[in-house]
Amino acid sequence: MYASFPLYAANTPVNLFCIIKTFITMNKFVLIFAALFSFTAFGQVVLPLYNGEIPNSISVPDSEKAFINQDNGDTTFMAVSKPLLTAYLPEKSDKKTPAVIICPGGAYLGLAYSHEGIRPAKALNELGVAAIILKYRLPSDRTMKNKEIGPLQDVQQAIKTVRMHAAEWNIDTNKIGVMGFSAGGHLAASAGTHYNYPVIENKENINLRPDFMILIYPVISFSDQLTHSMTRENLIGKNPTEEKKAFYSNELQVTKDTPPAFLVHSGADQAVKVENSIRMYLALHDKGVESSLLIYPLGEHGFGLNNPTINDKWLTHCREWMISSGWLAK
Repeated sequence: MYASFPLYAANTPVNLFCIIKTFITMNKFVLIFAALFSFTAFGQVVLPLYNGEIPNSISVPDSEKAFINQDNGDTTFMAVSKPLLTAYLPEKSDKKTPAVIICPGGAYLGLAYSHEGIRPAKALNELGVAAIILKYRLPSDRTMKNKEIGPLQDVQQAIKTVRMHAAEWNIDTNKIGVMGFSAGGHLAASAGTHYNYPVIENKENINLRPDFMILIYPVISFSDQLTHSMTRENLIGKNPTEEKKAFYSNELQVTKDTPPAFLVHSGADQAVKVENSIRMYLALHDKGVESSLLIYPLGEHGFGLNNPTINDKWLTHCREWMISSGWLAK
């Protein structure tokens, strides 16, 4: 079993795959420390998100860990402080492909990397979509000067990076979207509502606005009534001001220029209330942004690609939405 960690060398990616340092069995998990330089293999491109110094970071020893579930092999990353992009590229064709930047969830405490990253990436590849998994920094006062902007910096940098590599990766620069699950959905929605608040250097003046959003059981609101308390606390602290709650409540930041969204949620979600997706859809609808909302009657939070309570695949509906919206060719 393997887990991947980025190891940064000044500005220059080199080729190396998975150096396993040690592992410790803990109940149903295996804790693995690993190191990974940038590499290209089997249609995948792996590279550090930033060349050189990571903005808004504090120089401390890297404490990133990967937990591997022995039952299903899924990897969850914790304490991520060195962000990484992994691009899953479909077979090259004559036409440029759309791309989706994937933000796994985990309450801004961990990253459900296999369940909400690798599997969706491979499924998108089957649709002819380039999928780029963003292993974003998890908010921490230990590793960041300002933890509340760290994830937003990373998703903006990811959009910038994908646009810069679009020609190399055969990507249509007018069809670059974001996908997020749970807290990753909050980050993806933040990319779509806060692109006019750049928190990275962008001397090249590259467009930071995603063209569309795919939000799966997302945390949208930081209001006391709707938020997932752990997600909010991990990003902006235990006692945020009302102004800060409003700023990071994405349904309150929607404008007529916000990218269209495809939203999926379960009405029975006990962790993140379905009203998060409903409020986001209504906010988009009120501003004239054509979007789609799919609500399942049953299903626990975190079902990933497949809701086991129903013989239905939300990605099939998402594909049809992408086709009808012009993001994906028939």
